[in-house]
Amino acid sequence: MKLHELKPAPGSRRPRTRVGRGIAAGQGKTAGRGTKGQKARAGGTIPAWFEGGQTPIHVRVPKLRGFKNRFKVEYEIVNVGQISAYAEAGRFGVELELTKPAGKGKASDQPVTVNAEVLAQAGLIRGDDKPLKILGQGDVSQKLFVAADAFSSSARRKIEDAGGFVQLLREPEPEQAAKAEKPAKADKSDKADKSDKADKAYQTAKPAAAEAVAEAAPVAEPEAVAEASTQEAGEASGADASATDEAAPTKPRAARKSSAKATAAKETKVSEEAQADQAQAADAAAPAPDADAPAKPRRRSTKTKSEQE
Repeated sequence: MKLHELKPAPGSRRPRTRVGRGIAAGQGKTAGRGTKGQKARAGGTIPAWFEGGQTPIHVRVPKLRGFKNRFKVEYEIVNVGQISAYAEAGRFGVELELTKPAGKGKASDQPVTVNAEVLAQAGLIRGDDKPLKILGQGDVSQKLFVAADAFSSSARRKIEDAGGFVQLLREPEPEQAAKAEKPAKADKSDKADKSDKADKAYQTAKPAAAEAVAEAAPVAEPEAVAEASTQEAGEASGADASATDEAAPTKPRAARKSSAKATAAKETKVSEEAQADQAQAADAAAPAPDADAPAKPRRRSTKTKSEQE
């Protein structure tokens, strides 16, 4: 076989039917559309849901509100009153123990065990394929040991008041149990963490604030710095003298006040002298007026003599 001999299988490629090309073609005149009508015209398409004008099916069908919960749990429901009545009647297979003669021994004080299998055999539920839930309608006069997947609060209370016990077969999900617990310890730890964070933030912000204050403080004048250094030296020498001579009497209050006033006067005098020096330096740095510069021409008044008078 050669390349030019290749061809598709017979019947796999059929030519397109050409309609409206005369009677001999087989699809002439009406071209397969029939005689007249909406569908015989060009553009005469009808939607698939159109029913000729009558009320369509999507309008006739009633619309039910709501939705069906896919996660709903359907329980087999039994009331405690029915369970107690069946236990008294001996329909759980314990009638021999309840009707035991008093002379041969005491009646059994053990509670009657009830679960889904026992209830199904007694006919209270249809089967044990669904989870079992115990409700609290009726009275309980027998000691019961009931094992079920769910209990109402009233059913649990009535069974325990009668001296019985309950056993929950289906434990709550861990997420729900965690949500139900009160996170007291977590709250305390959160408060401790917050206080630690606040202390750290204060410790980190304190040196930064001190640096900002130091940068914003004005630079002292040289004379003031020298005076402060001499004053510190005098204080140091005075401290040494007081350390050596402990019995020396302290200065009276009036003398201390006068010395404080004198130091304040000295500081004010130094600051005034520094301000005067700065003013003189500014005047010296200002440019002197040029004598050779031409004087500005005097502007002539536009008022008349009568207006000026």
